[in-house]
Amino acid sequence: MPAASPVEPQGHAPGGPGITPTWTSSAKDMVGCSLGPARLWFTLGFGIVNEIYYPRVDIPQIRDLGFIVAGANGFWSEVKRNQNYTLHLLAPGVPAVEVVHTHPRYTLRLRIAPDPRRDVLLIECRLDGGADLGLFVLAAPHLGATGYNNIARAARYGGRQVLLAEQGPFGMALAAADERQADAFGRISAGYVGESDGWQDFARNNGAMTWQYAEAGPGNVALTGGLTRRAVLAVGFGSSDEAAATLAISSLIQPFETILQHQIADWERWQTGCAERSPSSLDLPSAMRDQLVTSSIVLRTHLDKTYPGALVASLSVPWGDTGDERGGYHLVWSRDLVECAGGLLALGADEEARDTLRYLIATQTEDGHWNQNQWLGGTPYWKGIQLDESAFPVLLAAALDERDALRGIEVADVVRRALGYIARTGPSTQQGRWEENAGLNAFTMATTISAFVAGAALLSAPACEWALAIGDFWNAQIEDWLTVGGTPLAQRYNVPGYYVRVAPADILTQPDAVHEIVPIRNRPDGSDLPGDEQIGTEFQQLVRNGLRAPDDPLIRGSVVLADALLRSDTPAGPVWHRYRNDGYGEHEDGSAYDGTGIGRGWPLLTGERGHYELASGNDPLPFLDAMVAMASPGGMIPEQVWDSDPIPARRLYPGRPSGSAMPLAWAHAEFVKLLVSRQTGRPFDRPRAVWQRYHGRRPKAEYAFWWPHAPIGSFPAGVRLAVALDRPGVVHWGRDGWQDVRDDATVDTGLDFHVAVLDTASLPPGGHIDLSWRTRDGEAASEHDAAIRIAAPRTLL
Repeated sequence: MPAASPVEPQGHAPGGPGITPTWTSSAKDMVGCSLGPARLWFTLGFGIVNEIYYPRVDIPQIRDLGFIVAGANGFWSEVKRNQNYTLHLLAPGVPAVEVVHTHPRYTLRLRIAPDPRRDVLLIECRLDGGADLGLFVLAAPHLGATGYNNIARAARYGGRQVLLAEQGPFGMALAAADERQADAFGRISAGYVGESDGWQDFARNNGAMTWQYAEAGPGNVALTGGLTRRAVLAVGFGSSDEAAATLAISSLIQPFETILQHQIADWERWQTGCAERSPSSLDLPSAMRDQLVTSSIVLRTHLDKTYPGALVASLSVPWGDTGDERGGYHLVWSRDLVECAGGLLALGADEEARDTLRYLIATQTEDGHWNQNQWLGGTPYWKGIQLDESAFPVLLAAALDERDALRGIEVADVVRRALGYIARTGPSTQQGRWEENAGLNAFTMATTISAFVAGAALLSAPACEWALAIGDFWNAQIEDWLTVGGTPLAQRYNVPGYYVRVAPADILTQPDAVHEIVPIRNRPDGSDLPGDEQIGTEFQQLVRNGLRAPDDPLIRGSVVLADALLRSDTPAGPVWHRYRNDGYGEHEDGSAYDGTGIGRGWPLLTGERGHYELASGNDPLPFLDAMVAMASPGGMIPEQVWDSDPIPARRLYPGRPSGSAMPLAWAHAEFVKLLVSRQTGRPFDRPRAVWQRYHGRRPKAEYAFWWPHAPIGSFPAGVRLAVALDRPGVVHWGRDGWQDVRDDATVDTGLDFHVAVLDTASLPPGGHIDLSWRTRDGEAASEHDAAIRIAAPRTLL
């Protein structure tokens, strides 16, 4: 049944505004973009195009674009539901894709490539089968990142039939050409999703396209068009539907092969340039080599073009088929951004990493921190404070400096302000890397300490000396603040001690605070646990960054507990949960996360465990193999995999992607870095200055820091006490009940705070220091005197 002859569409479609809109599944087969000026990104899932992003990588503009094949006697088949297709790249390392759908009655071949010079995605369609079969396209606009208030039209433009949509400042157009570049559309129609769209037309009218409505909207709308069996479909975007149609038709007036070869040449040039700078080796098993190439595509594709260097967390909507909210994954987190920039560095993409640093410098706040997350333009979205997100940009600057790759980027001021902010705010962070709890945690401490040490090399005196001093003090205190021993968990698993997931800020003055209840988010059952029973994987960052040795007894004890309480062994390999009783994931019955659920295994954490094993002298290859096995058939590494009994009705199988984000760009960066780390024999992103200073050993600090916002209850004998204030002042102090009273003025550290160094190094343990302070203008800065105990140094395990 070839596409019917064009008949002018008539009237407004019934059934408005349509059913409640949703996004599509987060399960992607592939993501891609061009490297030309075109500002368009595409994703594939279930063998069809789904989200297309334009003009920035954070604005999805359609839900999906799929096909129906229909024939005589009421036969019709929606190709994405067949789930019988193959997918491969048309050239290695290039996001130009061929998808072949196979059905007993037909074969549909799709070749998909973006136009590098226009905001257009081209899909070459080839339908083979009985002469009665016809091909139809179905598209669901979600312009402006929403399925609400879209307006659709089936119309003519420049003598061609086109399918159009508009919403706000965005326009979309579908045009089609046959092998002679003539109009390839037959019947066309606009309708409301669930009421008068093309799918409903085939379902209600014996497998035929009978409706031809000229317009629909505002509402949740859909577009349908009959195509010739050999056609190229162009999906264009612009500031209006007419602008989009102009671009779409322009792309069609050239051979598809020309566009394809342009796409291949651009990406092959980029891949070759990266390979010349990367320490990675392609002497790998074929599956792993393919995954490395795919991960390079994923990381490069996630970069924006309006804001070079900016990168969103995922080109997907987690559990997107359950609602219209696009979620937070189309935002920029400086942590994810730097982790991914590290992956690009590992690939040899130095210029992209430099662009990321430039973007971060531009979006640093005046006081030195970065937003919890933000839109690409820098406008904050969630407004929590995560100190690791202020440390990671410093580590990126240091990594580029290590490689002599800054290329004239001045970083001293951004580093100074970031380290000053961390010092004035830490060591407790308002949120850890999972954004759910305040307090101290090993991941944030490993990252911030590393930033102090690596960043110090980028500063001049006195800022560099004080950055090192704070880093040494926090590093020396990690075990005092974050480890426990002799607990029921330690006894049950026969370990001398272990790192807790998070310790409350009170731990600085109250060692017993670690036993207090720490709330667990995203759980409906009130499954909070005491802090000393909360186990996570954050401690591994201490080893990865060179602060602790992998065979440290407390590290080893933490590994035992993480394996006992967080590890799942799946057919794909081992995977770890974020922490005990995590609630971010599907419910037990497999239904989508809806604000509560049960946390699942993260391939990202499999990669992090691989880095720990590498530091331990073991081959991380099994963990690389597991990450490859957990990826989708197209090589997309998910945020989470299912690790419970299979639920086929929900497409949930152990070791396979769940409904969370896929691909997760950070997970791809972790895979790349682990592979390169294996090639070089050390963690790729371990800061050189940190390793040179600590070599995995706990240091002896010269200073202990006391702040009004972070008052310590004690400090070890033999150390000088540094009282830190955010402005110039005088510290009034004595010992053991105000004996030997002195006044010491503060000095400027060069990090936007001031310190008074008290001569306490010769004082024996058992006594205490009394102090108060005032600012230089005489304003009292303390309502109560403080007393800090002088303690004997802690005996290490």
